[in-house]
Amino acid sequence: MKRSLALLAVGLLSLGITSWLHAQTAGETEKAVAALEQQWLQSQKTNSSDLLLPLLADKFVETGSDGKVMDKAGALATAKATKYAAAEYDDVKVTVFGNTVIATGAFKGKGTDELGKPLDVNERWTDTWVKMPNGKWQCVASHASAVKN
Repeated sequence: MKRSLALLAVGLLSLGITSWLHAQTAGETEKAVAALEQQWLQSQKTNSSDLLLPLLADKFVETGSDGKVMDKAGALATAKATKYAAAEYDDVKVTVFGNTVIATGAFKGKGTDELGKPLDVNERWTDTWVKMPNGKWQCVASHASAVKN
């Protein structure tokens, strides 16, 4: 009986430590991906697609608020051609699901689009991040929806 109680105590302690470690790791992951989202925003603020390049996985897919679907090359070309005079995120939330992270938020930006036309963006976005075999987080999918006023 004492041995069973001792094993139960050890098991509960191990479970507690594992849960604590998972919570610590999840918190670190949330911070890391939130920082990557801020790097993405910085790429928009500075009109620098070079900051965006390492964030996107090779098989990245973007669905814009206009319904257009682009791969990594298309997304980078659009980012390079779009010039923001102002860009900001709001309500950014990051949720960890093992080696996958879902980040959501709001984006407002003003500037000119890839055709040089005036741009006034107000949208909600969802990004899906995956921890790659090399240990780095990369965005594999991004989706935006226009916010109707």
